[in-house]
Amino acid sequence: MAESTLADILRAAANGHFPPADGGTTVVPQPCHRDAGVIAFTAHSVVFTDEDPEWVRRTLATLDCDGLAATMNPRFLVALLDRTGRRTDTIDLLTVASPLPGPPPLRLTEVRDAGHARAGRARRRRDDVRVWAADGGVVVLGRGVAGRWETAIEVDEDCRHRGLGRALATAARHLVPDGQPLWAQQAAGNARSVRAFQAAGFRPVGAEALLLATDGA
Repeated sequence: MAESTLADILRAAANGHFPPADGGTTVVPQPCHRDAGVIAFTAHSVVFTDEDPEWVRRTLATLDCDGLAATMNPRFLVALLDRTGRRTDTIDLLTVASPLPGPPPLRLTEVRDAGHARAGRARRRRDDVRVWAADGGVVVLGRGVAGRWETAIEVDEDCRHRGLGRALATAARHLVPDGQPLWAQQAAGNARSVRAFQAAGFRPVGAEALLLATDGA
């Protein structure tokens, strides 16, 4: 690939232009201290880290596994976590959707309480966080990896199986500012969330493993 930043790569992917499916790995600097990790597109991976790119390539070369998926191999991820002193949660499905015009087709009330539990969790991973509540659920927007707009939703347990998750994810597409693409991550095993976001028009673009700083930054 030509020299790019992670923001460049994500911007292109949101527009349907992906790294070449050549089995390769691109290593780019972290966009900030908070955000490091791996994104696996079709037959090409992007590792965003401030570690030595040659260390990344040497480590991948030692793995006895399918080269097309080597960056998501647990052995590589553990090596990267050990090297960086970071931690991780899950490998997520990374999805993106275009914005939608007009107000959301769902009654929402913005939550301005800075102490709201969902807002507090979101601010550990995102900037410019905003939270809206609906009857039975919550939708969150904020700037995450490389400044991209990201959304997350929550549905109360007694309100599930009524299409509210899809409605909240759709509402987020109306709320994203500046006509920007909107990103969302779903744990691969969370089938309900995957279905809700895809029903709301979010397109799968790859898999993502974020490496979380342990120093609270």
